[in-house]
Amino acid sequence: MLTAICVYCGSTSGTGTMYVDAAENLGLEFTKRNIALIYGGGSIGLMGRIANAVHNGGGKVLGVIPAALEPEAISGITPGRVVVTSDMHERKAIMAANSDGFVALPGGFGTLEELFEIITWRQLGEHAKPVGLLNVSGFFDSLLAFLQEVVDAGFISTAVLSNLLIDSDAARLLDRMNNYNSA
Repeated sequence: MLTAICVYCGSTSGTGTMYVDAAENLGLEFTKRNIALIYGGGSIGLMGRIANAVHNGGGKVLGVIPAALEPEAISGITPGRVVVTSDMHERKAIMAANSDGFVALPGGFGTLEELFEIITWRQLGEHAKPVGLLNVSGFFDSLLAFLQEVVDAGFISTAVLSNLLIDSDAARLLDRMNNYNSA
C-alpha cells in the first residue's frame, strides 16, 4: 500500500487548464487514499496546485526545497512541512527516501531530469518502487514514441521501459502503482 508518493511536475502551470486540473485531481486522489505528497516545495505552478489540493484536503505534504529556491519571492509559500536542503542532489535523495513511489506530471527540464533519474535508479536496482507517468492530454506521447525508438535501437530493454507505468487517469495510475508495488 502506497502511503507517500513523490510527484515531479512543473513550477509553471503550462498553457492549458487541463494541466492544472490534472494536478488538482491527483492531489484529491491522494487525500481520498490517505497518501502523503512529497514534492519540490513552494506554491507556484503545478507544484503549488497539487500541494494546495492535498493540504487543503487535510492530507500530509512534505516540501523539499534547496536553500537557493526557498525565498518566497521565488517559490511562494510551501504548505505543510518543509525541509530545506543545501542543493538539488540532497533534495532528490530526501524526496526519494521518503517516498513509496513516484509520479511525473507535465513539466520542463527539471521534471524530465527527475523522472529519468528515478527510472535509472530503478533500472540500477537502487529502489524497487513504482514509477508512474500521468500522461495528461497526450503530453508525453512524443516522449513515449522516442523512448520506443530507443528500445528499438537496442539502448533500453522492453523490460526496463515496462517499469514506467503510464496512464492518463490519476485514479487508474494510482491503482496500477499499488498493484505493481504489491507484486
